[in-house]
This record gives sequence, structure tokens and C-alpha cells, in this order.
Amino acid sequence: MSISLRPVSKENYEAVCDLDVTKEQEDYVACNMWSLVESMFNDGYETRAIYQENDVVGFFMWVKETATKVSIWRFMVDRKHQQAGIGRKALTLALNDIKRLTEIKEIEICYNPNNPVAKEFYASFGFVEIGMDEDDEDMLAIISL
Repeated sequence: MSISLRPVSKENYEAVCDLDVTKEQEDYVACNMWSLVESMFNDGYETRAIYQENDVVGFFMWVKETATKVSIWRFMVDRKHQQAGIGRKALTLALNDIKRLTEIKEIEICYNPNNPVAKEFYASFGFVEIGMDEDDEDMLAIISL
């Protein structure tokens, strides 16, 4: 199974917008269409479609918050493609892309602390929880480089 990340473009944005998570995950994941709108009107936002072969199966968005910090704001795999190892491969690719940016010292991700899979999944990549965000809604976890 070949997994790749490709920039979101006019050729694939509709497929990205058509992706869905399971009913149980809806409270944990922002709308891809809204994320694409955000990325068009804010500097430092990077979007990637997750491909399995030539099919769009997921979405990433990360933001360069400072010269030394990138935050992964969106990460999802379509409900029809979950539990197949795609998310693990895609996150590895995204982290490798982010680490290539010069001067980056920290990669941050946040997730709902009630999400039963997130903590263990992100910890397996080296993310360490540092506490709740400023709104006391999401757990923040970082990888220090």
C-alpha cells in the first residue's frame, strides 16, 4: 500500500472536502472545508491530501506558529479507510516534512482528552503531553527536536 502526501490543489480539494470520519469521531475533528478556507486566508498554513495510491483518503493541516514551532491543527483519515495503518504512515510522512523545515525546534499537536485512541497513538510517535490548552478543552502534546 503506497501512502503519500500531496498539496491540496484545485484538482483534489473537492475530494478532500468529501472525506468523512465516523459518527463517534465528529466531535473530535474539524470540517475539512473550513480548514481549507482558513488556509487560504492565513499565512503559514500548509495543507496536504493523504493519498493511498491515487485516491484521496485523508487530510492534514499544519501551521508554522513561530520560527521554531509548527502545530498540527488537522489530521484525519476517511472512515472507509481507517484501521488500515494509513494514519500511522501519513503522520510519519508529515513529521518528516515538518522536520525538514529549518529552525524548527518543536512540533505540537492537540487532541480531545476524551478521545480514547489519541493519547496512545501520538505518544507512539514521541509526542509528550504538556497540559491542557488555554481554553482548557484540548490536550497539548509536543515533540522537541
